[in-house]
Amino acid sequence: MDLQSLYTHFIRSCCRSIPFEHIQNHGEEKNIGSVRADLWRQLASSLLNLLGFKRLYEMKLVRVQFQLLLYRMCKAIPTLNSTTSRIYLDITRIIESAIRRGNFEFVYHMVKENSDIFWMCDRDERTIFNWAVLHRQHRIFSLIYSLKQKNVELNLVDKSRNTILHMAGMLTENTPIDHIRGAALQMQREVQWFQEVERICRLSHKEILNEDNLTARQLFTKDHKEMRKDGERWMKDTATSCAVVGALIITIMFAAGFTIPGGNNQDTGLPILMHDKLFKLFLVTDSLSLFSSSTSVLIFLGILTSRYAEEDFLKSLPRKMIIGLFALFFSIATMMIAFSAALLLMLRGKYWTVAPIIGLAGVPIILFVFMQFRLLVDVFHSTYGLGIFNRKMEPWL
Repeated sequence: MDLQSLYTHFIRSCCRSIPFEHIQNHGEEKNIGSVRADLWRQLASSLLNLLGFKRLYEMKLVRVQFQLLLYRMCKAIPTLNSTTSRIYLDITRIIESAIRRGNFEFVYHMVKENSDIFWMCDRDERTIFNWAVLHRQHRIFSLIYSLKQKNVELNLVDKSRNTILHMAGMLTENTPIDHIRGAALQMQREVQWFQEVERICRLSHKEILNEDNLTARQLFTKDHKEMRKDGERWMKDTATSCAVVGALIITIMFAAGFTIPGGNNQDTGLPILMHDKLFKLFLVTDSLSLFSSSTSVLIFLGILTSRYAEEDFLKSLPRKMIIGLFALFFSIATMMIAFSAALLLMLRGKYWTVAPIIGLAGVPIILFVFMQFRLLVDVFHSTYGLGIFNRKMEPWL
């Protein structure tokens, strides 16, 4: 094949790839307007792909396909009869796997379509709510609040004579608490789980012994022994680091309070700049920084001397950590303001020198926000946020 034949073959291949309405003059001349429209179309598609809209569309498509598949599965389950026990066993394993992964939508629609799944048990005679408590899936367990048979479910005991309260006392791997930041917050969430389940169980469940002769509380203490130690170590390390920073701020601000910018009047002993607004700002912020840092150090010392019982992780220790971190953040912020005010007093009028330095004074505040503010928000949300369970779940059976 010569060069001209190759060129002709290439042109024909290109023409076959172009839609029919874009070909004019007997299929050899392209419509410039249509080509320009194609270019704009491709540019828009590339832009949407770059912005992530294509990815969102694909995710939405997968979700629609999943819902369609789930709908057909739910419709097929009621047609199963007692002769398909093997299929029911497979369904039990599927439901348990979905609960372990926290797939609320799948479990909700499956059980809503066939209430028999509600009473399905595994080889240990555990139901879906036992699995939900064991794997710490709060949305799935919240379904129990809308059940008329709630008391029946709560009174069930598994093969090892474990109640649902014993499930709350057990500690398993690969649960949502593994994603919680800090061992102390993980311990707090475990105590919250146990108390929430304990609140809806009968009082007699607290004294029921399993096959190991352990009550639910004793089982909780046994399984969470290492987590409690890790939480204590995490709390003490954090409190120690913050207490050192607070002590340094106390030292600096106490000395700065007697090293007054501008000096003192030799006759009266009063500050020369005492009527200046910047001096008043320096004095107020220096005092606030000193008082707040002293408060933070005392709070962190209280954390270090705590007894670290299981109940302390629920409210007492997180509350102290919130107050201590907030006081430390406030002391750092006021210290930087006092420094800026003192600098303006000493270098009055030389703003081209002062402005960059004052700008750098905000760096410690920003660093503290990035390093510790996230922790402060997590502790506050975990301690004073909404409860674990949704008691207003709509009826589903």
